[in-house]
Amino acid sequence: MTLHPIVAAVTDRIRRRSAPARRAYLARLDQARVRGSRQDLSCANLAHAFATLDPADPAIPREVRWPHLAIVSSYNDVLSAHQPLERFPALIKQAAREAGAVARFAGGVPAMCDGVTQGQPGMELSLFSRDVIAMATAVALAHGVFDAVLCLGVCDKIVPGMLIGALHFGHLPTIFVPGGPMTSGLANAEKAKIRQLFAQGRIGRDALLEAECKAYHGPGTCTFYGTANSNQMLMETMGLHLPGAAFVPPNTALRDALTQAAARRAARITAQGEEYIPVGRVVDERAVVNGIVGMLATGGSTNHTLHLIAIAQAAGISIDWDDFGDLSAVVPLLARIYPNGPADINQFHAAGGAGFLIGELLDAGLLHGDVLTVAGEGLARYREEPCLDHGALAWRLAPWRSGDECVLRPAARPFSPDGGLKVLSGNLGRAVMKTSAVKPEYRVVEAPALVFDAGEALMAAFDRGELRRDFVAVVRYQGPRANGMPELHQLTPPLSALRGEGFNVALVTDGRLSGASGTVPAAIHVTPECLAGGPLAKVRDGDVILLDGERGVLEAKVPATEWAARRPEPVDLRDHQHGCGRELFAVFRAHATGAERGAITFTTGENVETTPASHAAPGDAPCAD
Repeated sequence: MTLHPIVAAVTDRIRRRSAPARRAYLARLDQARVRGSRQDLSCANLAHAFATLDPADPAIPREVRWPHLAIVSSYNDVLSAHQPLERFPALIKQAAREAGAVARFAGGVPAMCDGVTQGQPGMELSLFSRDVIAMATAVALAHGVFDAVLCLGVCDKIVPGMLIGALHFGHLPTIFVPGGPMTSGLANAEKAKIRQLFAQGRIGRDALLEAECKAYHGPGTCTFYGTANSNQMLMETMGLHLPGAAFVPPNTALRDALTQAAARRAARITAQGEEYIPVGRVVDERAVVNGIVGMLATGGSTNHTLHLIAIAQAAGISIDWDDFGDLSAVVPLLARIYPNGPADINQFHAAGGAGFLIGELLDAGLLHGDVLTVAGEGLARYREEPCLDHGALAWRLAPWRSGDECVLRPAARPFSPDGGLKVLSGNLGRAVMKTSAVKPEYRVVEAPALVFDAGEALMAAFDRGELRRDFVAVVRYQGPRANGMPELHQLTPPLSALRGEGFNVALVTDGRLSGASGTVPAAIHVTPECLAGGPLAKVRDGDVILLDGERGVLEAKVPATEWAARRPEPVDLRDHQHGCGRELFAVFRAHATGAERGAITFTTGENVETTPASHAAPGDAPCAD
């Protein structure tokens, strides 16, 4: 199938834009490969590195010809998605021995859960944990003794952080090894209804807690299509999983077989073998575009409008929201998974899953098929799904027909002709809006602003009964420099309840929402953020705000002369600088780039957040720190 002209044009634009940085990145990759694993280590270095070899392992990984595999894991037994990873290192080590290699636990990375920290001070550490994870991955690999990497991680910041870290060791082959989703619990529609009833005060906390425990009830990732499961789709479409590994449940024979197969495959694709596949070559401009397309076609998390930018930059590739927006215009929405529909990820997988989806996108010319993946040349392998054949791992073609077109559809009959992500711009800056979860009749809101400097202030106003009217909630000073850019998902139930009562409501914020806004239109990640002089800080109560998710407009309907004369309203952020470890992240807040640059804290060069001249609203000068 011929590549879609818009996909081809966006890819070419990214390639040309990125050329100098990508050349420099690949030169560093080649230089690192030439040095070779372990060749530059002294005898003392080697003795330290291999002093604890298991007696079952050969002593010869000191020699370069024996693959030495690093295990980097986000295991902890507090969080459901990470607990299954406890068993993986033993499986990997055994499989590596059988393949003539040695696998060793190189390091752990922190893993926090946005579900646990939602609405709590810890949420202000969440986004920055991605960069901590990247650095922890780098520390694990910095000993210079490894030939390939197995990254064990699933959830929100873990996969992007690990990939960013691995890309700084881009000469090493890297395979991501997921844990899989938990079994289905309370239906998502029922869960959402109970949350709204609690927000309205019609049921108590005990009933809410009982429902939440029925929804989140066992090991594995949450079954809704948030950032965790979007990560897994990303790894499939970018060719960093073994084919079809994403959504196989934990603690099953098939999951264990896939984990062991990842170890065997990693041993085969090192520089010592005949099929060298370094991660820095896998993640190229085509793979990045494939990742964006996979996210759009499934209605994935808006967090990846940050994470993919940061991942790409780690590989010397520059992307921006216009790339997302242009691709969204031509990529059809093929899946309806909560919050974009009632189904969960297990129902998606049963209907044909990633294999069916990738096949449809390839046939429609919307994915680059001629890419390098950890499975070898070409994305066609990812049309397959894993299975057990008399106890042995095998692959077969995924179903050619969807098992449930209420959940997963062919490209010829999509749920929507576009990917449901809109880039908004106007005198309030730039933002993204996830339209795939919002009915068309709700995508345009023009109403007076109610300004809040914290999500808690909006919740308190709702509890006092002050919000039963049409309004646009402006929740400001929520950007990465202000307070770490927390997710504001706790605002969804009250705003959805107001929408259900017939009020015309919307949300505008420089914070995050993960795209899980349900029926409520939300302009999120507004950039420049308020603390960087962003115009959102100039909004006052009563200003009429236009959020137009059809035409891509985000505007304060204030006379131009008055708007130009206004100064941003300052706010006291001292309460967000202390407690729950927030003091330790002061350097992250001080150096974070803007949302459209990935909210990265360790980038080199100029970090001042600005609105590029090409994106500035008419009559507005770009805002800087």
